[in-house]
Amino acid sequence: MLVVSTEVKTGFAEFLVKKGIAQKYIYKCQKYLRYYLDFCQKYRRGSGTLHGLEGFLLKLAEKKQDVAARKEAQRAVQLYQEYLTLGKRDSKRPKNDEVTDKKVNTDKHIAKKDHNRDKVSSTSVTKSAQLAPNKSGSSWKSEFAELENTIRMRHYSDKTLRSYRKYVRDFQAYTQSPQPDSLTAEHVKNYLTHMAVKKKVSASTQNLAFNSLLFFFRHVLGREFGTIDGVVRAKKTAYIPVVLSRAEIDKIFNAIDEPYLLIVKLLYGCGLRLFECLSLRVNCLNLEEGILTVHNGKGKKDRTVPLPKSLHGELREQLEAVHVLHSKDVARGYDGVFLFDAYERKSKSASRQFIWQWLFPAYKLSKVKETREMKRFHLHETHVQKALRRAVEKACLTKRVTAHTFRHSFASHLLQANYDIRTIQELLGHSDVRTTMIYTHTVKSTTKKEAKSPLDF
Repeated sequence: MLVVSTEVKTGFAEFLVKKGIAQKYIYKCQKYLRYYLDFCQKYRRGSGTLHGLEGFLLKLAEKKQDVAARKEAQRAVQLYQEYLTLGKRDSKRPKNDEVTDKKVNTDKHIAKKDHNRDKVSSTSVTKSAQLAPNKSGSSWKSEFAELENTIRMRHYSDKTLRSYRKYVRDFQAYTQSPQPDSLTAEHVKNYLTHMAVKKKVSASTQNLAFNSLLFFFRHVLGREFGTIDGVVRAKKTAYIPVVLSRAEIDKIFNAIDEPYLLIVKLLYGCGLRLFECLSLRVNCLNLEEGILTVHNGKGKKDRTVPLPKSLHGELREQLEAVHVLHSKDVARGYDGVFLFDAYERKSKSASRQFIWQWLFPAYKLSKVKETREMKRFHLHETHVQKALRRAVEKACLTKRVTAHTFRHSFASHLLQANYDIRTIQELLGHSDVRTTMIYTHTVKSTTKKEAKSPLDF
């Protein structure tokens, strides 16, 4: 978040006091000013222009801010722009008290001209929204709505929606909001080159931005942008995953607290992704057979993995704790847990059944804004990440450890124990064995390097 300078904050506050603004609203004005200036810097909009205010209000609407908050923000920005205009006029005035009649008339002429220009500009805001000019200033509101609908229709994940929307919005800011019909392959080429040269993003980030724009052109605008030649691409580095030894993993186990300890043990013991682990429900466990079923993993794929026998006791204790919490929720009359797609409409009682409860439920109930229902979501991933970060610091490890490091360690240790690569591929849920082959670089080779004919063995 942008930090507003003390000079601007003090000058703006003094201006608000002179305007007779209440002290309570002065605080809100400074808050919205900070948000506005941060928006203008991020999306390269002029803070003193009406175009910057339009974009800021659209951004607040996308953030689902209510009408009252948007009106307060608009009023705060208008007061700031008035403060800027006053400052420019004061800087043009001579410091001497004696001013000739000619200069007085000149100042009056300038003030009148500024007033007329502001009056014309204020009326042009409404006209620009109605006429949708061809050069710039288009909001792309309908295009963003179509982007969300198209992604929802294809059942892509929420993370995919957020990523695609982020890069399309960044592309809109880079091209200064032209009419979507006027976008060409040259716009895409310049944007991707800008990301690689100016922003120096990684190759994966640039590829994600390319895929976002490809999806936007193909499924929202209804056309292809063809071959993009001459794009400066970010150089892709050879990635070797970080792998922990068993001793390092035990150190983390001893340093982390419950309920995060059981989560980390499942990440390593079953090779799960963090979101796959947190999305587990009660019916995913089959303790009798020792099998864990992962539903809707990456790529909407299901798979089964063996449950570590050493975790059966801890998992039973976790199920008992979930059952106690579920009983309390039912007694309080809660509306159940969040379910996938339209299954909640098909089976209205399913969200309150025990088998559909999260294995790692959130601490608090969440309020659904549209229906005002109180529902329970699973534990948020940031809680696990923060707990893991504290545990790694406490264990004094010298490696960069994330939740995904345990999945890398799972695969590498299986490969080290002479499990074949195809078995590891199925346990990880990889579509292509070439993705799994990266773990061959994490295991120390014990084969002989000297080339020798088997006839001489």
